[in-house]
Amino acid sequence: MNSKMLALYGLKWNPFTHNVPTEALHVTPRLESFCWRVQQLAGDGGFALVTGAPGCGKSATLRILAASLATQRDVSLGVISRPQANIADFYREMGELFGVELRPHNRFAGAKILRQRWQAHIQSTLRRPVLVIDEAQEMQTAVLAELRLLASSDLDSNILLTVVLAGDGRLAERLRSDEFLPLASRVRVRLPIERASPQDLQACLGHALRQAGAPTLMTAEVIAAICDHAQGNPRALMIMAAELLEAAAQREARQIDETLFFEVSAVPAAGEAKVAIRRRR
Repeated sequence: MNSKMLALYGLKWNPFTHNVPTEALHVTPRLESFCWRVQQLAGDGGFALVTGAPGCGKSATLRILAASLATQRDVSLGVISRPQANIADFYREMGELFGVELRPHNRFAGAKILRQRWQAHIQSTLRRPVLVIDEAQEMQTAVLAELRLLASSDLDSNILLTVVLAGDGRLAERLRSDEFLPLASRVRVRLPIERASPQDLQACLGHALRQAGAPTLMTAEVIAAICDHAQGNPRALMIMAAELLEAAAQREARQIDETLFFEVSAVPAAGEAKVAIRRRR
């Protein structure tokens, strides 16, 4: 969204894009509890798991979690950028995240150096480093197994790392298999994100509008309508809201009201009607 469009509605940013500031993300009591539990987990180490359908808010959850961890003293946080990487690239990224030089062809030495770095951090801060992995369903089986073994030492009695995995139903399905039982049994904190209610979506949208500086950008009726149409999916909600905002800016409308909503939503309906008429012929 360009500056002219932002000025038209008094917006500090586009509230419907994926890259809004962290403070624009709505924090529910359930999400706040999850962040608190992960903060406690960082003291002991272990695995946490976030699961949910595409568009349900997993990545936003991780952004909120990362922001909350950043406020904690002595927390060392790393975020994996390429979950689909092979073991060699996984070690390269781990070395970059935790400030050690690793040789991917020598995994024994790499694991030893990483564990020494983590152990030194634990001894000085009493906190485990935290590793966050989004889209974890894309991780190779060998890499997940390597991560599980890397995260502990001394016959699994010394936990060196806190790992937060987030993924869709494919990740949950993999963790239910016998092959991944050793990893699933180590998950101590879970957050399954279910389909949001219209009331939850309204709270999310209202928060986004207030933080962007335009709480009256949409009428209450429009907010209720698109929250009903989003079918419990925050991403679908924001896509519809962004479409309405673009239409409003094109018309230079001062507010997104019911008239604009019906104009925009009527376009696909008319197209569907034409298809139905052709089929009848």
